[in-house]
Amino acid sequence: MLTSFIRTVLLLFFVILCLRLMGKRQIGQLQPSELVVTILLSQIAATPMQDNDIPMLNTVVSILALAGVEILLSALSMKSGTVRMLVDGSPIEVIADGKIDQNALKRLRYTIDDLLEGLRQKDIFDISQVQSAVAETNGGLSVQLKAGEQPLSVSQFGKDAAEPGVPAVLVKDGKPDQAALKSAGLDLDTLQKLLKRENAAVEQVFLLTLDATGKTFLVRKESLK
Repeated sequence: MLTSFIRTVLLLFFVILCLRLMGKRQIGQLQPSELVVTILLSQIAATPMQDNDIPMLNTVVSILALAGVEILLSALSMKSGTVRMLVDGSPIEVIADGKIDQNALKRLRYTIDDLLEGLRQKDIFDISQVQSAVAETNGGLSVQLKAGEQPLSVSQFGKDAAEPGVPAVLVKDGKPDQAALKSAGLDLDTLQKLLKRENAAVEQVFLLTLDATGKTFLVRKESLK
């Protein structure tokens, strides 16, 4: 009895340690690969808690292997957009320019009820107020209201609201996004002009976005510790 209790406590703290090493996301924020690893970790840890004949070492090695693979995939995802897309997928716009993309809903196996429920969770009960909605890779829904439905800021007071659209992410982590540039009707020469206006080289940029009104938002790379 005492042996089982000690094994359970040791495995509990070991799993907690591995999860801490993997990151601090909540369950609802987990990417698909992270969710799979979390489920497998719980299953692997639960088995020896119920059967004392299973060696602790086998369980520890399995847990370490899973946690190591997840950490490696996370590191590779930070370095490569291709790996990130293969492991986690990519966000899909389900409402664009105020119109529901039914093909996107079909690909996601989203019903209209699922979409409306996601909007209600964002305190939006009238779908006509939505300019854009994106189904994120973690299952969440990101929503942008139409300009006329957004809270009025001081800079907008007394002015007609312009639709900024969904900002195009032109540069991510020092690399131009060719697909985003093409979608925005831009090329590399235009990107260089935008960067010159911001007095920045592409490799110095962590994030650069451009909305339909021509407004840019730039975040420079920082020296990471």
